[in-house]
Amino acid sequence: MMIVSIRHKGLKLLWTNNNPAKLPTAQIKKIRMVLTLLNGSVKIDDMDFPGSGLHQLKGDLKDFWAVTISANYRIIFRFEDEDAHDVDYIDYH
Repeated sequence: MMIVSIRHKGLKLLWTNNNPAKLPTAQIKKIRMVLTLLNGSVKIDDMDFPGSGLHQLKGDLKDFWAVTISANYRIIFRFEDEDAHDVDYIDYH
């Protein structure tokens, strides 16, 4: 029931040091909300909030789930033993 690992340097900086410098200013509020929810989630359905666009990925990322941050950007993650692993911030398109 916690975030175990973060891949993206900007997300890691925000989560560990409360420093948003490496992320788009307009997205900080939503990114913080998603990380906070993710940190307290124990199952994938906990991330299915209105506007999340929660969906499972395919192909090489088939073990990952995505939550919408903006039109192009997503936070992706995978769940293992009720913890979030390999949290990343990606340009989806």
